[in-house]
Amino acid sequence: MRLLVINPNTTRSMTAKIALAARAVARSGTEIVATQPKTGPESIQGFLDIARSHHGLLEIAESHRDVDATVVACFDDTGVDALRCIMEGPVIGIGEAAFHAASLVSSRFSVVTTLARAIPGLKDNLDRYGLSRRCAGVRAADVPVLQLECDPGATEQRIATEIAAAIADDGADAIVLGCAGMADLNRRLSGRFGLPIIDGVSCAVTMAEALCAAGLSTSKAGAYAPPEMPPPALRETLLRS
Repeated sequence: MRLLVINPNTTRSMTAKIALAARAVARSGTEIVATQPKTGPESIQGFLDIARSHHGLLEIAESHRDVDATVVACFDDTGVDALRCIMEGPVIGIGEAAFHAASLVSSRFSVVTTLARAIPGLKDNLDRYGLSRRCAGVRAADVPVLQLECDPGATEQRIATEIAAAIADDGADAIVLGCAGMADLNRRLSGRFGLPIIDGVSCAVTMAEALCAAGLSTSKAGAYAPPEMPPPALRETLLRS
């Protein structure tokens, strides 16, 4: 199968890290097509960056309509609903994938993300996915996304500090890493703390493969129905007005 993995920001080094994490867990018959937009924000940190990333994200999806499934590698699940309206195969956001995976391997999990301004959006998503009761807390390590690329040692320690606090104060028995830029930390931190440290990229890739193997795709009967185009005559009238 061909699996499109989209990094919605424009930072190529982050796309390379995401691609590496995706290929590390993909089945032997899965081709990972990892890419990012040509224009848009260099990182996605809050509602404004999310809005600025949509155009580039949709352009990529429109030019890769032949893939079997799509993973959106932004923890905010940026544009996932829109892509489900236009892509034939399953579309999975790494945030939703990680939350569901955490709920299957723990009784209560905490999320450790980058900046505090990301927390409200992640809490909204947890409510929407019906998983707020399973989440013990959402914490920010106060690490800008791009700092994950330029100072990995220091940022890993700050993330580890928040993980330790989540275990001690929240009572979490699993931790979700709340950024695609943390995709290379889960195994090392899991060994350090002795509990599941969950990366959304690997979860989303394996879930996409499982859905395709089961013959499942996005329902087009309701909210994800493809957009209706007006009749040609009406379109010409609208364009002239």
